[in-house]
Amino acid sequence: MTRQLAFDMLGDSSGGFARPPVRHAGPPELRVYLHRNGPDGLRVRAHFPDPADPDADPWHRADLEIPAEKLLDHGKRLRTIWYDKVVRHESTEPGPGQRVGGHPFADSADLTRLGAATDALIRTLAEEGFDVLDVMLDGNGYDLCRFREFLLGALAGDRTLRISFESEWQLPWPMLAVDPALCASPWEAFLGHRHQVEQTDRGYPWNHAPLGLREKATTSLNKDDTLDKVGRAQEVHELLDQRSWLVVRSESRQLLEALSQSVLHEDVMYFWCHGSFVNAGAASQFLTIRLSDTDSIDGTLVSRKRRSYVRSPAARFRPFVLLNACHSAETADAGHLEHLGQKLIDLGATGILAPQIEMPQLFATEYAYAFLDQYLMGRHAAGEIGQSLVRRFAREFHNPLALAYSLNCGINSRLDLAS
Repeated sequence: MTRQLAFDMLGDSSGGFARPPVRHAGPPELRVYLHRNGPDGLRVRAHFPDPADPDADPWHRADLEIPAEKLLDHGKRLRTIWYDKVVRHESTEPGPGQRVGGHPFADSADLTRLGAATDALIRTLAEEGFDVLDVMLDGNGYDLCRFREFLLGALAGDRTLRISFESEWQLPWPMLAVDPALCASPWEAFLGHRHQVEQTDRGYPWNHAPLGLREKATTSLNKDDTLDKVGRAQEVHELLDQRSWLVVRSESRQLLEALSQSVLHEDVMYFWCHGSFVNAGAASQFLTIRLSDTDSIDGTLVSRKRRSYVRSPAARFRPFVLLNACHSAETADAGHLEHLGQKLIDLGATGILAPQIEMPQLFATEYAYAFLDQYLMGRHAAGEIGQSLVRRFAREFHNPLALAYSLNCGINSRLDLAS
């Protein structure tokens, strides 16, 4: 005989897991594609779904009216302005403890003592950054005017975004700005302060040989020994040594031998060395770096060492690279020899973080320590850390130079010891 059993529900025995857990998404994602359109034209597209209207077309598109070369020239001009007004700015009326002819914005990471001079500098840089964005989107075409309205509205909105600029042309995106007149502070105008930003031009990913679960990250310090005593360089060395299995290289031979191995175990590669552009013909330059020896390393040489391993599931090259060498975030002109950073991305690196301009060495060590300290915790992605450091150096030190560090891919890169 069937009996109905009575029971009382005294609690949620499922512990709240009767439904799939709600995924806590990060900031909304805006993807901007800037590609060639004819011999010297540019076409821009953007993908930005509207959560408030899921049925709305997420795509926006227009042909730019500015030629590609002219836009690149504006980017180069902005880098030059930053270098001249921040790095090479000379003191003509020094305060206490300063010297005539010194470089007050480069001699210290903490610029709070400079007060009004720094405030004026930030206003100027924000206006110049907006000018590049304004010129890029300038024109009379109907589609371009609509696209300009959309993009400037999204960039100047209240929400922090994760922005990926996909293009073969490198612009100093974090140093660009929305209209400073619309912001409570000139700092808030910069894209790198408002949003998480990356430049990307990556192809399809592929599977790399897994490393399994590890207790510690593996890192490398690839350095010029003459820079050991600069700023916090020694503290960066100690940080890597304490928080990871550290490999130290100071000769190009050691680095090239490591790159020649099919499996590179490193989760982070840190370069603390000199970088310079070398002429390769009348209209072409490419970046080289040097460690303690005199041998130069460029993208072509690195590619040669790993060419046979590309897209092989038995090989591994998945480091996040902090390339603290001058000019190392600038790319070569489209169609010329590829830049070292571009090559490392092509070979599998999860991301490259590097300066767009010649960086004061003292600040470079401060930035490296702050970034690596957070990244090695594994709690935050590179894009989050980059934006937080821009805001921190602005808030605590009144220093804009964190905006000059550019992320090439890797906005979502995070230390993973279970790869």
